Amino acid sequence: MHSRLLTIGMMLFVACTARVSSQEPPALSVALPKMETIVDWDEYTGRFQAVERVEIRARVSGYLDKVLFEDGQLVPPGTPLFVIDQRPFEIALEAAKADFDAAKARASLASREAERARSLRESNAISQEEFETRQSQVAETSAQVRSAQAAVDRAELDMEYTTVTSPIAGRVGTDLVTRGNLVSGGTSGTTLLTTVVSEDPIYFSFEVSESEFLKYARLYRDGTRPSSRDDPNPVQVRLLDEDEYLHAGVMDFVDNELNPTSGTLRGRAIISNPDGFLQPGQFGRLRLLGSGEYDAIMVPDEVVQSEQSQKYIYIVDSGNVVGRKFVELGPMYEGLRVIRRGVEATDKVVLSGFHRIRPGMTVSPQTQQITAAE
Repeated sequence: MHSRLLTIGMMLFVACTARVSSQEPPALSVALPKMETIVDWDEYTGRFQAVERVEIRARVSGYLDKVLFEDGQLVPPGTPLFVIDQRPFEIALEAAKADFDAAKARASLASREAERARSLRESNAISQEEFETRQSQVAETSAQVRSAQAAVDRAELDMEYTTVTSPIAGRVGTDLVTRGNLVSGGTSGTTLLTTVVSEDPIYFSFEVSESEFLKYARLYRDGTRPSSRDDPNPVQVRLLDEDEYLHAGVMDFVDNELNPTSGTLRGRAIISNPDGFLQPGQFGRLRLLGSGEYDAIMVPDEVVQSEQSQKYIYIVDSGNVVGRKFVELGPMYEGLRVIRRGVEATDKVVLSGFHRIRPGMTVSPQTQQITAAE
């Protein structure tokens, strides 16, 4: 009986061993990382700003007589926008011209009298004191002529200021004061009539952190990437409802100091806007050249696994044994994830079936090729 049980046990053991040995290693798709020479693009959120923005204000006081534009109209430079009642200024101009004519007449009389006094003085017909008095009257009346001429010029300038024009080309806003209202001019407390903003080109302003600024500074110092202060580094911008970066431009300005409150540095790009589609005040997303060219190792983003705060990738070695490597991730590029550190170009990266494998497991790798996304 005992020998019979022993025989049955041996038969079961042999059957189980045969079944285990007959199982083949699981098949897994693997591929070498994709290698390509690329540059990094850093992304920032910012806002569009007009290159030129002018507040249109009255330079003389008076009643608003005419509004010469439609709200939101595109205007070239020098376009008349408002007219202030010109009648008081016409009267002032005529009075100034009359004073000027009177001053010229007095100056002419003083000049003739001075010439007669010169002849009389040569014959000792008048005293030296009288002669000098006539000469001083010439200088006084000449000064009065110049003063009267300045008054005419001022009156003409005030008359010119009654027509308020746009100093720039752009889109005018709404009229903030309607005709018939009294507007104040001068150098303070002036009345805001409307605004004009330019459209093409347009600025895009954004902020970079101190750590990002240090990265760019070190790249510039190492000769890897030109400084945006000195070179028009390329940028690309997309709007909030766009999936692609459709608007190209270049860096135009980098501020000369970091904001001590926020610890950020302001940058500015300039973008062509011939159709006026981009508007001041819009938000957007900007991509800025973030590195020089380098040879990148890239894998599909879905092969990256997580263990708490660490990221790792399954690989298969030359003996078809599964292992894993902890990695440092870079940005996305054409649908693939750049691996900064942890994976070599010769590593076979596992592409799928992560729930069926564990480190140390023997598998049957099926080699594929990693391609960039469309």
